[in-house]
Amino acid sequence: MCDKYEPNKGLSIAKGKCPQCQSGKMFNYPFYNLKRFMDMDATCKVCGLKYEIEPGFFWGAMYVSYALTVGLMLVLGGFILWVSNGKADFWGYVIPIISALLASSPLTYRYARVLMLYFFSPIRFNPDMAKK
Repeated sequence: MCDKYEPNKGLSIAKGKCPQCQSGKMFNYPFYNLKRFMDMDATCKVCGLKYEIEPGFFWGAMYVSYALTVGLMLVLGGFILWVSNGKADFWGYVIPIISALLASSPLTYRYARVLMLYFFSPIRFNPDMAKK
């Protein structure tokens, strides 16, 4: 067995792990805790990385969230179009799409922040910071 930690970026993104050590959790509570799903530590508990690398950094996550939401709407609208053979009325699109957007908003919020840190920041994986 190899004693070197092999990072898995995709799995770390899916689990909401710190981009530097890929071990520490970014959020304190699970996404289904609707009262506290937004609670995020200021720093990583494993490596000490400060997540908000500059004031207002996560304002950019709104654009990432917008892209995720539009993608979800397009996929769901296409699925409804396919299932109904184009015969769904206005409310046949609106109700499922709005319901899906409301149900997925905690995940959209979280993944927008996670993706913002992984892809739009200078932070990279550091194997020396990884928990062994």
